[in-house]
Amino acid sequence: MAEAASRQRWAHTSAVLALLANAHRDPKKTRPFQPADFNPHLRRKEPVAAKVGIAVLKQVFVDRPHQGA
Repeated sequence: MAEAASRQRWAHTSAVLALLANAHRDPKKTRPFQPADFNPHLRRKEPVAAKVGIAVLKQVFVDRPHQGA
């Protein structure tokens, strides 16, 4: 029950925060904010991009052993 109350409170708070942020943003520089941008219950897990050097690509595509037919 406490979880539901917290979600309801954050739904209201995030709507107010989005309204304030949109009132003070520069439309030429930023996109409009959505309440979901401020709601911690709706945070999306962004995929973590693996950062590797070009040497790995060389190993995979150039230095791999050729498979005979």
